[in-house]
Amino acid sequence: MTSQSYQTVLTVPQSPEEVFEAVSNPKKWWTGDIEGSTHEVGDEFSYRYGEVHYSKQKITELVPGRKAVWQVVDSHLSSIEDPSEWTGTEITFEILQKGEQTELRFSHRGLVPEYECFDSCSGGWAFYIDGSLRRLITTGEGPSTPPWA
Repeated sequence: MTSQSYQTVLTVPQSPEEVFEAVSNPKKWWTGDIEGSTHEVGDEFSYRYGEVHYSKQKITELVPGRKAVWQVVDSHLSSIEDPSEWTGTEITFEILQKGEQTELRFSHRGLVPEYECFDSCSGGWAFYIDGSLRRLITTGEGPSTPPWA
C-alpha cells in the first residue's frame, strides 16, 4: 500500500503564465529567509524559518506556464525525531488552463502521513499555497503573517 503524498489544488482567474511567474518567485510568497535563485533548471535556493525549518531545493524542471519541480536536497526540521524527513522529497507545481481559469496542482511527493511532520507541514503548505501564493497571484501582494509566528 502506497501512502498519498500531500497535495492541493487551487483555481484562479489569472493566466498560466502569471501563475508560473508567481510560483517561480518564492521570495514573494514565503515567509522566512530565502537565498539563491529559482529561475533556471539547476538553480538552488535555501529556505530558513528561524531555527525551526531549513531546506535546500534544486530546480529540476521548468516548463514556462506549465510546470515547476523542486527536489529537496537537504533539510533540517528541528521539532521532529528525524529532522531530515524532507530530504529526497519532490515539490511539484503543475499548471493547467481550464476554460477561463487556471488550475494549479501542487504536490509534495514523499511528504506522507507516516512522516512525523505530515500534519504540521500540511498546515504550512496550506498557508503558503492556498493563502500566500493565491494572494500573490490574485492581488500581487505577498504573504500575510503565518499562524505559527
